[in-house]
Amino acid sequence: MKSNKCIILIDGSNFYFKLKDLKIHNLLDFNFSGFAAILVGKSKLIHATYYIGKIRTDGTEKTQRLFNNQRKLFTHLKKHHYKYSLGYLMKTDGKYHEKGVDVNIAVDLLVAAYENVCDRIILVSSDTDLLPAISKAREKGRIVEYIGFSHQPSLAMVARCTESRLLRGEDFRSLIASRRA
Repeated sequence: MKSNKCIILIDGSNFYFKLKDLKIHNLLDFNFSGFAAILVGKSKLIHATYYIGKIRTDGTEKTQRLFNNQRKLFTHLKKHHYKYSLGYLMKTDGKYHEKGVDVNIAVDLLVAAYENVCDRIILVSSDTDLLPAISKAREKGRIVEYIGFSHQPSLAMVARCTESRLLRGEDFRSLIASRRA
């Protein structure tokens, strides 16, 4: 099946921490439109979605700063024609953990497959919790392409997705805009 229409699903936390490993820290400088163009090639992009846990303020300076930065990220994503889907953050033992994000990705992956939204699903996540949804999408004849990072690939995702591409640091660095003062 030729893949004419595609969607992009990005696990935001996974993406951010993999970029951080590459010394890329500011997503507000990242060219998400250029990234989408690289990923889809000649296919038609139906939509791109960035999945993330919603930051809530608790009155502390730190959470207010994180909340404000997340709002800036949402504005930046909209500028690049990305949707965003929110899970939530739960605090356990002083650390925050995302909840609901993987489920949102899995549901959107299955909706795309079962409602014939696209031919190809481009998945930027190394989370193996998504493997059952990937298997179902493939059973429905969809191409599921895993986009991973060459410095930390998920071998399970490579093995279970229809296609895979492992991007290197230089692939991402070319998508960083220099800020003008």
